[in-house]
Amino acid sequence: MSPRRRSVVTGVGARLPERVVTNDELSERVDTSDSWIRERTGIRQRHIAAEGELTSDLAVAAARQALERAGRRPGEIDLVLVATSTPDNTFPATATAVQRKLGTGPAMALDLQAVCAGYVYALTTAEALLRCGRARRALVIGAETFSRILDWEDRATCVLFGDGAGALVIEAEEGTGTVLDRGILAAALSADGRHYGHLYVDGGPSSTGTVGHLRMNGREVFRHAVAALVASARETCGELGIAPGEVDWFVPHQANRRIIEAVAKRLEIPEERVVMTVDRHANTSAASIPLALECAWSEGRLRRGDLVLASAIGGGFAWGSVLLRW
Repeated sequence: MSPRRRSVVTGVGARLPERVVTNDELSERVDTSDSWIRERTGIRQRHIAAEGELTSDLAVAAARQALERAGRRPGEIDLVLVATSTPDNTFPATATAVQRKLGTGPAMALDLQAVCAGYVYALTTAEALLRCGRARRALVIGAETFSRILDWEDRATCVLFGDGAGALVIEAEEGTGTVLDRGILAAALSADGRHYGHLYVDGGPSSTGTVGHLRMNGREVFRHAVAALVASARETCGELGIAPGEVDWFVPHQANRRIIEAVAKRLEIPEERVVMTVDRHANTSAASIPLALECAWSEGRLRRGDLVLASAIGGGFAWGSVLLRW
């Protein structure tokens, strides 16, 4: 195969708010219990942003850690891409706030909104810009403060989500064009707007003029999530002629333990090769995959050369997968 420019991960970082809210604490606020939440979701706690703690604050902290681990200065970054559904403001892009706080200087900066699928969409977008030479080094950040759009009286949704941020530094490097290259190797993205009403926020600038609250049809989300994630993972791995069960690590969106287990089983990926953080973080939307990657790396499980499959689905529905070699 001919040489190909690859987008290689050189640094990873994460940030979780200090405040931890357990299931027992939530049970004092709504009609639920620790056992009910754990049995249905696998979640035991979540992190909640402090008053005045912005999505950009979490993003900057994660980005700084990723930059330090990559051995890069902010000024060496020429693309800041933030996947988020909870921006600091309607505009400008939260990425520009991150850019300002980091001091990266003039460079591309934009937000990408694909809800929980946001990070796989963002990685794929950044990879395309690096591959065509529009950028050399990118900060790809997933950051959310979902606690700001939750209805804390709705026990069906308020127990599911948390806040946090994760970041990767990715850099353009020349590869051989084979599956042995480090970097992003394949991706598949899709969406189906017919399911718009199953997972949405009931507000917005052009509809209600308010932020609104998250609303979800959990049964439909579960049903479509398993099928879409399995199909996406197979399509992505199929680009390289491998089966999902051949990857070293499966890093799915951390929404629900039962969804993750069902998808892994259908893909024939053993439990010990599935990165699971939903118990600690709950669903952090676009931040869940980079947070899970950072956990696996910092715990010494994820090593250079490992083949990683990341898959996610979110409101819209939008979904996708990315295959990369660490």
